[in-house]
Amino acid sequence: MLRSLFGRFLGPKLAPPPVLISNNEACRHLRQDQSLAETVFTVIDTELTGLSPRQDEIVALGAVRVQGLSIVAEKTFSALVRPKKGVPKKSTLIHRITPAAVAEAPALEEMLPSFLQFLHGTFVVGHHIGLDMQFLRRACRTAYGVEPQNPCLDTLRLAMIWREERLTSPYDRYDLRISYHLADLAEELGLPTFPAHDALADALQTAYLFVYLANKLATPHTPLAELFALGRSWRWYL
Repeated sequence: MLRSLFGRFLGPKLAPPPVLISNNEACRHLRQDQSLAETVFTVIDTELTGLSPRQDEIVALGAVRVQGLSIVAEKTFSALVRPKKGVPKKSTLIHRITPAAVAEAPALEEMLPSFLQFLHGTFVVGHHIGLDMQFLRRACRTAYGVEPQNPCLDTLRLAMIWREERLTSPYDRYDLRISYHLADLAEELGLPTFPAHDALADALQTAYLFVYLANKLATPHTPLAELFALGRSWRWYL
């Protein structure tokens, strides 16, 4: 009885789009013994109405392809999304996306198949990727009852490991001046910089950071499994 009440409140689930089914099948056959140079990565970022996957929503999606440990600038994805609950002022102050900007944008359910097509069968990379994937997985689970199964690498974790390898004193890890914010890392490492809190710009910023860290922690010939062990996010389901 309780389940049927919840079903009426949430509405019926849509049939999973073929691209989600084929994506998950492709992900099951991804090989971790291949080299980084052979691996296709998709670097993603989301802009949100807040940080709670249960209460807040996605308002923008951005992604860029990395292949051969090089950014493929002509392969990008960028879209605004119209959230069901509107855009609160507090989130607009962060990402500058206004209610008017998304008034004519598609709902997330309409946008998901296109975004999943861009992710199709690739390793996903992001800065604090656990948060992005919580929102994406919850959206797919709510809409279709099925989640994308793409394995993920977290550049935040890679940056922490890279910094730990360079510590000259065990007390350096407690230095309050250390920052793992994406913009701060880009400035520290002398990487190209992009406007913050724009989904595509942040995805590009993360892509530059990922390529930099991958080349510092490994080589193009390193098996994917080694970098995956370092950069896996353990926070997907929190």
